[in-house]
Amino acid sequence: MIALARRAAGNAYVLARARGQRSLPYAPRHYIERIRDARVRRMVRYAAATVPFYRDAFREAGLDPRDIRTARDLERLPLVEKDDLRRDPERFVSTSRAGRRSLVFETSGSTGSRARIHHDRLSLLANIAYGERERAVIARLLGRETGYTEARIGYDGGTLDRVSAYYAATTWIPVRPNRLQLWVTDPIAANVAALNRFRPDVLFGYAGYLLAMARHVRAGKFAVARPKLVIYGAEPLSADGRAEVERAFGAPVTSRYTAVEAFKIAFLCELGDGFHVHEDLAHLRIVGGDGKAAREGEAGAIVLSNLVNRGTVLLNYRMSDLARWTDGPCACGRTLRRLADVDGRLEDLLHLPNGEVLHPRGIWGLLKPHPEVLQYQLVQREPLRFVLKLVVANGDDYERLAPGIAREMASVLGAGTTVETERCAELAREPGGKMRMVVALPRQHPA
Repeated sequence: MIALARRAAGNAYVLARARGQRSLPYAPRHYIERIRDARVRRMVRYAAATVPFYRDAFREAGLDPRDIRTARDLERLPLVEKDDLRRDPERFVSTSRAGRRSLVFETSGSTGSRARIHHDRLSLLANIAYGERERAVIARLLGRETGYTEARIGYDGGTLDRVSAYYAATTWIPVRPNRLQLWVTDPIAANVAALNRFRPDVLFGYAGYLLAMARHVRAGKFAVARPKLVIYGAEPLSADGRAEVERAFGAPVTSRYTAVEAFKIAFLCELGDGFHVHEDLAHLRIVGGDGKAAREGEAGAIVLSNLVNRGTVLLNYRMSDLARWTDGPCACGRTLRRLADVDGRLEDLLHLPNGEVLHPRGIWGLLKPHPEVLQYQLVQREPLRFVLKLVVANGDDYERLAPGIAREMASVLGAGTTVETERCAELAREPGGKMRMVVALPRQHPA
């Protein structure tokens, strides 16, 4: 009875917030900006009252939270870097009841550094309602709302799995997609065989893995049952990459731009002409290396302010993805601002000597159970020789963990491989602040 009551309450909360979500992206600009700025004011006052980092930041700057009235005013707050969050993630967590009861997720991302992000339970439920905006794109491309099958390629224990488990425990949705779960750690051939048996309408996965699968298909290594729609997430994919996947699978390709720091950032228009930003949920600005606004039409780092999550509060937070704004109205009729293709780096795929391909999330899955590992990078020196660079809190942790991690890594990489470990104080970053989790040997992809 308690479980049923919990699900009924969860459903009521979602349904109350779902009303109007599909029409909001088409609303007049002044309406969207009014909702956005109201959320800015509420979140800023909440942060100043309950989040240690922002409470101190307002006091040290002599700034009154009531002076932050619009999204533009967020620029007056300190620019938060990923290293600030990684060093002391609890300083960004609200001390309110919502913060204390929040669910904890971990980032991996292209920085190679883990960070804990708390999401409050109500914002997680509201995320279902906000998803109506993205589901409208899927419905238009599929030609139907329900009754379709879906194959999802992920990794065990990933963020999507944890969110789905929470939704299953707190909501009751009468119509769910018939879904097949596949894993990035399995051989491409095995996953293609499973797809051919299941024949899904929708294929969802990481951009890098889908691109590798598409290249195998185009090279004639496999024949794959064509889905009606391909959706990628977690990694960027260029317009050329999307076209390559579309040709291989014979299906349109769309995307959702998300991060553990904010589950709703932007979504690719069904016309493929840029990513519409969820402006009322996640305010974005684009800055150059000096932290100042990038000039019109120039690419820069995305600075995020999450306006809905009351667990870990992130305002004026510099991400490692690069993007630029695209101007002019969209032919789809939506009034939400658009990003041109997000110019993050496609994560390296490891092409193993046995012919298999390993996605970097498979590597992250091995490191995730060890919180002592603060940063990592797997470097392929030779086809069978790898070096695993580890940043750990102290030498004892390194001596205790490194041999076992190396053995497990070698087992995953396949027979004949060797994995050496190296303790590092810090790992080198690429221009723009990114750090590759996996550095593979250069390779020419199939024509």
